[in-house]
Amino acid sequence: MTAPNGRRDLTAGPIGHTLLLFALPTLGSSILQSLNGSINAIWIGQFLGERALAATTNANIIMFLLVAATFGFGMAATILIGQNMGRRDIDAVRRVLGSALGLFAVISTLTVGIGWWAAPAILRALATPAEVYPLALAYLRVIFVAMPPGFISVLLTMALRGVGDSITPLKFMALGSVLDVVLNPVFILGLGPAPALGIEGSAVATLIANSGSLLALVAYLYAKDLVIRLRGAEWRYLIPTPALLKTILVKGFPMGLQMLVVSTSALAMMGLVNRHGTATTAAYGAANQLWTYIQMPAMAVGAAVSAMAAQNIGAGQWDRVGRITQAGLRMNLLLTGALVVLVTLLDRHVLWLFLGSEPGAIAIAARINLIGGWSFILFGVSMVLAATVRANGAVVGPLVILAISMFPVRFGLANAFAPMLGADSIWWSFPAGSLASMVMTIAYYRHGGWRKGRLAQATTPQECEEQALAEGQPTNRAMPVG
Repeated sequence: MTAPNGRRDLTAGPIGHTLLLFALPTLGSSILQSLNGSINAIWIGQFLGERALAATTNANIIMFLLVAATFGFGMAATILIGQNMGRRDIDAVRRVLGSALGLFAVISTLTVGIGWWAAPAILRALATPAEVYPLALAYLRVIFVAMPPGFISVLLTMALRGVGDSITPLKFMALGSVLDVVLNPVFILGLGPAPALGIEGSAVATLIANSGSLLALVAYLYAKDLVIRLRGAEWRYLIPTPALLKTILVKGFPMGLQMLVVSTSALAMMGLVNRHGTATTAAYGAANQLWTYIQMPAMAVGAAVSAMAAQNIGAGQWDRVGRITQAGLRMNLLLTGALVVLVTLLDRHVLWLFLGSEPGAIAIAARINLIGGWSFILFGVSMVLAATVRANGAVVGPLVILAISMFPVRFGLANAFAPMLGADSIWWSFPAGSLASMVMTIAYYRHGGWRKGRLAQATTPQECEEQALAEGQPTNRAMPVG
């Protein structure tokens, strides 16, 4: 059932059909975002060469680390928004959004400042090759400036999906992606009146695209009077009550840690990859471009499952939650499996777009994809199950599972087998980590007791305070052992 302005009622109607129609625009947004990154990588690879592509590979991982610092709080706010939407409490939705916006404004500013200052040390810690380091630093420092509007845009699109609207985020993701793709060659090469900025030009294009799409999205929210807009006295919600802020922080911190675990794992793996030379670093960056597409269905379906589950939990319709999860698993296995087969068959035909006429790097990238690409089928199962349990505020279990699969399993195996397998030990660690994560997540979903926990059910500041104080730990249950 579709409400005005593209908002979909996720608590009614056939589950599979509703999930698919909600997930498709989210998948479209992921495709656009990935195409944006891929086309920009093509511009950089073709115009500036292998060293520049290796530089952006290092810089983008650091950028992902900074995004992770705020992601968990956005997720906590989105789940709160979804549950309040399921209860049809619009004022509570806006209160949560205002609190999250105020928090994001502070965190994004601090993140950019700290990131700019620490960038050289981080790049050195990654063992960034000497010939790549100046390019990576130049690119990264401009990208930092582009991050605040990007942070706020992500929060608003997450909030829109939380209230059941996945169409509006797609529109403005398309706008930002088109701006970024078109402006990249303009500022890289200095077309028309624009200066030729080289690799920094790519970051300038991203800054303009992020800012333009955010301004357009905000104008649209008010022109259409969408649910998440703030007016009049609602502007005071930008200063969160201590209790609501505590709820977002207590629940968001473990989810943010999950992203930080992924980011630090990626940084650690990048350090291992860099030790095998610039060609391997560039190949790994190109393979990651393919993997971005492979994991898109899992990310989109996971986001749709989380939004649907949160609204149905808020509405007290637990019988639908299990069926939503089952539908998400089937949908993910079908879509991700098909993509794995397609990308495996066509990988060499695509990799040259990023690597140009570098047969050695293309061969390395094809091997990386052959060994590690299929692990995203397992990754998708974990994504859907984790999305469901997090929709009810169970945030510690998925964090522990992720940390184990990323470090003792993935990074540990990559190190342990390096003397025997060389760089292949890195690529084989990906399916090993995904398998461990899937097995532990299935066990937690079936036996972890996550259904007994709750996120904030509060609808007034006083109730929110009582809820937050009652939850001195991230969850009200023992940490699962998986």
